[in-house]
Amino acid sequence: MTLDTNPSATLAAFAADLSFDTIPAPVLRRTEDLFLDWYASALAGKGARPVEAIEAYARTMGPDSGRAEVLISRRTTSPHFAAMVNAAASHFAEQDDVHNGSVFHPAAVVFPVALAIAQDIGASGREFLAAVVAGYEVGIRVGEFLGRSHYRIFHTTATAGTLAAAAAAGRLLKLDAATMLHAFGSAGTQAAGLWEFLRDAADSKQLHTAHAASCGLTSAYLARSGFTGARQILEGAQGMAAGMSSDADPARLTDRLGQRWATAETSFKYHASCRHTHPSADALLTLMQTHGVKADDIESVTTQVHQGAIDVLGRVTVPATVHQAKFSMGTVLALAAEYGFAGLNEFEAHYLAPRVAALRDRVTMQLDAEVDQAYPQRWIGKVTVTTRDGRSLSARVDEPKGDPGNTLTRAEIEDKAQRLAAYGKGATPAEVQALIARVWAVAEAPRMDRWLEARA
Repeated sequence: MTLDTNPSATLAAFAADLSFDTIPAPVLRRTEDLFLDWYASALAGKGARPVEAIEAYARTMGPDSGRAEVLISRRTTSPHFAAMVNAAASHFAEQDDVHNGSVFHPAAVVFPVALAIAQDIGASGREFLAAVVAGYEVGIRVGEFLGRSHYRIFHTTATAGTLAAAAAAGRLLKLDAATMLHAFGSAGTQAAGLWEFLRDAADSKQLHTAHAASCGLTSAYLARSGFTGARQILEGAQGMAAGMSSDADPARLTDRLGQRWATAETSFKYHASCRHTHPSADALLTLMQTHGVKADDIESVTTQVHQGAIDVLGRVTVPATVHQAKFSMGTVLALAAEYGFAGLNEFEAHYLAPRVAALRDRVTMQLDAEVDQAYPQRWIGKVTVTTRDGRSLSARVDEPKGDPGNTLTRAEIEDKAQRLAAYGKGATPAEVQALIARVWAVAEAPRMDRWLEARA
């Protein structure tokens, strides 16, 4: 059969042919960083009602033993159900990573699939890392391809995430280029995930990542068995872009494959909230430090933002849940002003506190031409504060904390991992410390065996 040469096929061939030895060492080290960040984010999802609901579903529908770990319960099951639960868990605390240009959270859909399959088939650490990088590179490019119009309605992590998961799974299953393309076709036809849930504080965000992971994994296994999928699922006349975007750019799918490593462009989350809030929160903290402003001094805050922030965050006025509060610009900025950090515990304890709510209601978002034009490649933060004594103060940040140019050090990632595990009570400090040591040496692991001891 003649191999296709369209962008979908080129991207599939890249994922199928990617070799560990061709991935630059700095990219591999960053992938290890992302692995620890993801693993700890999954542990933070333990006990969360939506996550536990998906785990209950997995217990009902899936096998009660296997080689793939469910991280929040430490039981084992099939790769499919382990990936589902771990994907849901890792996207709950809003601390998992994000790629700016694609507005995509790769870790929550790539790592659950890669870890589950690697454990099931006995893959090495090197094979695992190569599969993860394949998933990141594919998913990020699909997100960039779908564009800003897509993100207004669709949660890109849920949609592009199916392709990312399929790429990671297909790489571990050693699919050739033609078979990987079939996996992409089946993954893309299942892509779904709408933002409407934010209006109701519904649980859909956890379903988005669980579904994307399970669809991508399923698609790869089906393709391995000869199941065919559309060969232009992305850019075809009735493909994803046709139905889900008005500004798709097929050139983004193959942008410098093997030269530009999008994995290394991925950002870590510092605050435990929607990434759209982070530039503003950092700008506000910068302003307060520079001018010696305290929370009590603030009369009002105007944050200058891009349209994407308004589209996502503008749906939340008075948050009904902790999770919805993480999509409230006013709540995030109020917590940052009061506590210097919008972290897990700050949200849990104070998101509806009277002082926080009062400042929340004095925060407004304003579309800014510079910020909007730079987005999504750059996430600029601008704020203007009116103080109670009549001053008007402004500040900006060009790289929020966690971005590649202002990244977290390994020590900071380790500290974050301990906080996340403690939040969900998913592991003890000693267990996390042992986990950290294993992650930093994952490239040398002969097999991706279970990472935490089973609990009675």
